[in-house]
Amino acid sequence: MAERTALLERTPAVAAPERGLGGLARGLLRTARPRQWVKNVLVVAAPAAAGRLFSEHALVQLALVFALFTACAAAVYLINDARDADADRAHPVKRHRPVAAGQVPVPVAYAVGGALAVLAPAAAAVLCSPAVAALLTAYIGMQLAYCVSLKHVLVVDLVVVTTGFLMRAMVGGLALGIPLSRWFLITTGFGALFMVSAKRYSEAVQMAGKAGATRALLTEYTTGYLRFVWQLAAGVSVLGYCLWALEEGGVPSTGLLPWRQLSMVAFILAVLRYAVFADRGTAGEPEDVVLHDRALALIGLVWLAMYGLAVANW
Repeated sequence: MAERTALLERTPAVAAPERGLGGLARGLLRTARPRQWVKNVLVVAAPAAAGRLFSEHALVQLALVFALFTACAAAVYLINDARDADADRAHPVKRHRPVAAGQVPVPVAYAVGGALAVLAPAAAAVLCSPAVAALLTAYIGMQLAYCVSLKHVLVVDLVVVTTGFLMRAMVGGLALGIPLSRWFLITTGFGALFMVSAKRYSEAVQMAGKAGATRALLTEYTTGYLRFVWQLAAGVSVLGYCLWALEEGGVPSTGLLPWRQLSMVAFILAVLRYAVFADRGTAGEPEDVVLHDRALALIGLVWLAMYGLAVANW
């Protein structure tokens, strides 16, 4: 009896879900994962790389694309949480999610998620371009397939998550009609794979010897394999960036310094610094790693400055 009492005292109390329209709206917002929206800032990657970021048309289009991609991601989260509601209620952490806790009814989550999944690509076709609409449709289809089955398939799960990041980086270029270079796609794609596999590796290291992995596939992957993947991806990403930086394209630089070539130093330092956290098994969400490490944030700012100077040809 004393042991049971002690266990109850250690178990955090579950707050009753908010009711009414206000509670429903807040629940829908929480289910849309606002904390994850920072990932959608990648929509500016291609326009920034091409030096076409600061025109009024570009800013309007990128803001629109950011909102539409956020709506697509929210649709996937809503449908995923509605589908997993029963399983989430048995999970010590996920049971606090609005759908699992009953704050957002399952039919409402399905309805709002389905509406966003249809309306966002339709709005993109009208307000942006058919290419953007096609990419958003492909993103939703791929992510829903991931939620249903692909997250249980070895290697494919890594590819799907990586492709989601790559799509974010591509969509801004498609919206503005900017050709996407092979170096941009190689560097961005393998850079995303580096961070995704580093996160999986960190989860596997932290769950080693423990029961109840947060992801079913963590019991199938070995830490050695995941280490190989993030090291390979880091190397290819660095190689792709260096080949881009050293490629003159027949146009001589008239800037004060060779900023494009110098930016390689900051890029490589950033990858090496991030690899420290991957090696320790503490590379969680990429945005948390970058924002919570001052050295990495400083290196990132230096790289942005050098990259901006290279694009501006100063």
